Amino acid sequence: MPARSRALPCSAMTYCLAMRLDEGLVLLADTRTNAGVDNISTFRKLHAIRPAPDRLFVLESAGSLAATHEVLDRIERDLGEPAGDHESLATVGHLFEAALYVGRLGREVAAEHREALAAAGADGSATFILGGQIAGTRPDVLLVYPEGNYIRASEERPFLQIGESKYGKFMLELAVAAHVDLDAAAKIALTSMMMTARANLSVGPPYDLAVYRNGSLELDEVRIESDAPFLTELDAVWSRHFAQAIADLPATPTRAA
Repeated sequence: MPARSRALPCSAMTYCLAMRLDEGLVLLADTRTNAGVDNISTFRKLHAIRPAPDRLFVLESAGSLAATHEVLDRIERDLGEPAGDHESLATVGHLFEAALYVGRLGREVAAEHREALAAAGADGSATFILGGQIAGTRPDVLLVYPEGNYIRASEERPFLQIGESKYGKFMLELAVAAHVDLDAAAKIALTSMMMTARANLSVGPPYDLAVYRNGSLELDEVRIESDAPFLTELDAVWSRHFAQAIADLPATPTRAA
């Protein structure tokens, strides 16, 4: 008898990015997930969490979708328990403590399912970007590794990426070098995303965009669907200007006859 095919747990090979700019934060995530080339779906990978009036967090994820969902459920569980000695996003005093908390949850989830996932040839780990602000501290973005530790965006390169990061990196470097405002940064982030989606089929719309202004503790969120006229116009404008930029470049040197 032919061997029965076995579906692997859904993975979120994705592209998520976060920028820390002079005016605030820009975070963007795609929604494409897959459990094989013929099983593609969409799930939200950018989650806003408001555990208390004095704080706001945005969590982006890449890797195991099941691990991400369980981490989110554990975050919600901890927030729903009576105040006491337990840690939650409502009790941490600094953003780095929130990153360590998310990392610990991710490590616990991966450890509990590691044996079963290994038997299926799957990896149950997830990587996160955590952004936001706690009143009295500066807004920031941090990358949380599956091992539970983290890094923060640097002053020289105040942006982070997870998933398929190589294709859209140049656009983020452009935003940082130009010291753009939040509106321009959002456009650049979406261009970075579209460049990545064109280069890799594991990334695709809808796209979830979040913009945070320093000190506001309020988040502007929008979902951009695949058929949004904005995406078509953005692509057309970039194509036109790229073509003009190439035409304006100096002539290519050639060997004299």
